[in-house]
Amino acid sequence: MKQLKIVVLAKQVPDTRNVGKDAMTPEGTVNRAALPAIFNPEDLNALEAALFIKDQTAGSTVHILTMGPPRAADIIRDAMFRGADGGYLLTDRKFAGSDTLATSYALSCALKKINPDVIVAGRQAIDGDTAQVGPQVAEKLGLPQVTYVEQILSVGDDKVVVKRRLEHGTETVEAPLPLVMTVNASAAACRPKNAKRVMKYKYALTKSEIAADAEAPYAKMAAAKDYLQIVEWAAADVDPDEKQLGLTGSPTKVKAIQNVVFQAKEAKKLTSDDKEIEELMVELITSRTLG
Repeated sequence: MKQLKIVVLAKQVPDTRNVGKDAMTPEGTVNRAALPAIFNPEDLNALEAALFIKDQTAGSTVHILTMGPPRAADIIRDAMFRGADGGYLLTDRKFAGSDTLATSYALSCALKKINPDVIVAGRQAIDGDTAQVGPQVAEKLGLPQVTYVEQILSVGDDKVVVKRRLEHGTETVEAPLPLVMTVNASAAACRPKNAKRVMKYKYALTKSEIAADAEAPYAKMAAAKDYLQIVEWAAADVDPDEKQLGLTGSPTKVKAIQNVVFQAKEAKKLTSDDKEIEELMVELITSRTLG
């Protein structure tokens, strides 16, 4: 069976369970420094799907591709502890403030350089909940895409068969390679970190991390061993049109963020009178319970 090059699009996201008043910057972007960073949950489902394909096709590889600040290398190491072979970190101030359009553009530039057979991503990230990046990457690369994947049923040399989770049931789809898949949270949970892999890859570093503490024994070890080197690319390394990067390339602008807290008040009984129902709807919309 053909050996496949599999890339998982993953994101280090702020933990939106702890959103506070400092969650946004004055420019309307997420203040990532103010929130704990975690591996985006559905990207872990995507990683498991990729590792399953690797298990079914001897000699295949799984690498993570992520875009973010230098600390985003943490999720690449996390993925390596679980079974991934390595990763690519896109990090550059020119990427700052990217919306989904600019993000998918930067990722697609990197993917053209990597040239994978299968691209797997989580359905959506919890910091934006747009579910747009995976499909946009497929569109920019001109690849077929299958969304809402719940299970990989079979893998062949030139196609995969998957089960999709839809609103009222499931659908079995056969798709040709290369392709892009987005994976739901209802898919299999990611396997845990493996103790042996943690010991092997705990000092896997990017070139910036090596340079930051070049004289440390662990940095010297990472510099000397290829399998401990996480690929780090700046914008120039993926040959983009810089007008399509970051805030400049992002037509979406977040103007404000508000915390809406639901509080129980008095109970109301309604008759079937149209006026009463209309008044209730106006009240719910005004209080932002609806809409």
